[in-house]
Amino acid sequence: MPTLPSLARFRPRLLDALKSYSRERLLRDVGAGLTVGIVALPLAMAFAIASGLKPEAGIWTAIVAGAIVATLGGSAVQIAGPAGAFIVIVYGILERYGPANLLIATSLAGLLLMLMGALRLGTLVRYVPVTIVIGFTNGIAVLVAISQLKDFLGLAVTKMPADFFGQWHSIFTHLHTLNLHALGLGLACFVGLLLWPRLVGGAGRQGLAQGMLRALPSLEALQLHHATRVVAGVPGPIVALLSLSLLAWALKLPVETIGTRFGGIAQGLPTLALPAFSWETASQLLAPTLTIAFLGAIESLLCARVADQISGLPRHEPNQELMAQGLANLLVPFLGGMPATGTVARTVTNVRAGASSPVAGLVHSATLLLIVLLAAPLAMHVPLAVLAGVLMYVAWNMGEWHEFRRLKAYSRHSALLMLGTFTLTVVFDLTVALQAGLILACVLFVQRMGSLFRVTETARQPGQVSYSLHGSLFFGAVGKLDPVLSTVESAPGPLTLQLDLADLQSLDRSGLELLEQLQRTAQGRGGRLELVGLQGEAMAVMQRAGLLDTLGTRDGPTQASGGAARPIA
Repeated sequence: MPTLPSLARFRPRLLDALKSYSRERLLRDVGAGLTVGIVALPLAMAFAIASGLKPEAGIWTAIVAGAIVATLGGSAVQIAGPAGAFIVIVYGILERYGPANLLIATSLAGLLLMLMGALRLGTLVRYVPVTIVIGFTNGIAVLVAISQLKDFLGLAVTKMPADFFGQWHSIFTHLHTLNLHALGLGLACFVGLLLWPRLVGGAGRQGLAQGMLRALPSLEALQLHHATRVVAGVPGPIVALLSLSLLAWALKLPVETIGTRFGGIAQGLPTLALPAFSWETASQLLAPTLTIAFLGAIESLLCARVADQISGLPRHEPNQELMAQGLANLLVPFLGGMPATGTVARTVTNVRAGASSPVAGLVHSATLLLIVLLAAPLAMHVPLAVLAGVLMYVAWNMGEWHEFRRLKAYSRHSALLMLGTFTLTVVFDLTVALQAGLILACVLFVQRMGSLFRVTETARQPGQVSYSLHGSLFFGAVGKLDPVLSTVESAPGPLTLQLDLADLQSLDRSGLELLEQLQRTAQGRGGRLELVGLQGEAMAVMQRAGLLDTLGTRDGPTQASGGAARPIA
């Protein structure tokens, strides 16, 4: 009786981290959590607004999902919350199915992620070709940037379409409504975020700041140097958000803000709401559910791998991480949230700020909670053009644009896979891009494996011909034995066909059927099929099929050659 596969052990990384926890680590985690919590605030609002939701949807997603993943996840430093990759997906689901069905699809995706983790499927995500991930990520970055052009330019568009061509049509037909004040704020935000690390960090701090200090007295130089270090610790998005919002408010610039569009951010805890659920509706949400789950799994596990590489902490446990991500996505919709996953920008910020355990993720959620409860009314003055500038910067950093310059170094298969996934993501649909990309990857893999299979003629004499098979004889390679079949069919008399299978690595049902066809053809003309050097998996497959009972087999090498070996396919 077959046994069921064992389920993954539920063991949150937080339990292991607390075993040897110290006051020093607590202080580091608190500092990192405060930093990443402040960084997460503008991003969470921007992601929600860009997705077609209210800003508080993104904030509460960051609070709840961040706390759940930090408490139950398999990574020591990963920060979860709304991600830029989900903007286009969420916007498309809202347009096609409505808000209630978005919540249902997110919860169903959470269940699917939990099931994937419990069944130990976390490692399967690593088998997705990196070229698909690059093409998909770059395509999403382009779509995120396009989706922000409306607010970045201050265009008077009532509602942006979800499709690529519809968005461009809306932008071009409304260019006459361009708001130069909004464009100025958006550009200032984007350029400021690009320059901020160079001005206050690393070489920038030692170059610009040190050059300014040379002419100052030592005491003033020391004070300014200390101030520079303090400023360098302030996240760029917060600087842009506060300074440009204050500028727009002081000058009374005629730009759209969170307050004018949404009436501000609700102050207080969200209300628990259960979306109307029916199996008929759920059956129509299969594609959105699979897209959210698949993208969430890829994003979170890739982010966890990045965290492993830069933190030096014990490697994450992928199945535990998927179960935690699944639980977060299952519960967040009941608070009006949106899909959540691990986020690279916030996780890297967490690591570089000194995080050593999931406690930093809990502090990040607590920081956001305090901001919402104490300072929510101030958010109504934030211009949407500034948030669009933040997302433009996120899209710029999200894309791996250098890979386009490296296309010449790619194989034709890899280049086709990346460009195909990128084009389908941008022009058509994310779900179509994922499905087509994986199908194309499988087709190209089969073609590649088939090309590695070789057939070599090793001997030819009256009444006998010998061939050597190298590689895997499977459905993608059986066509290479057609010349062998033609040789048997055109022989003037009985022919002994000898196949040397010592280098045959594997054999599938299609290969087995071809061998049976060679046997029938040879026997039908008074000859026979003889196998040489049969071993390993190929022998086991033939034994199970009963083919060895009717074939002649030998252990020795192919008999005397009638000439030099020559490849025929």
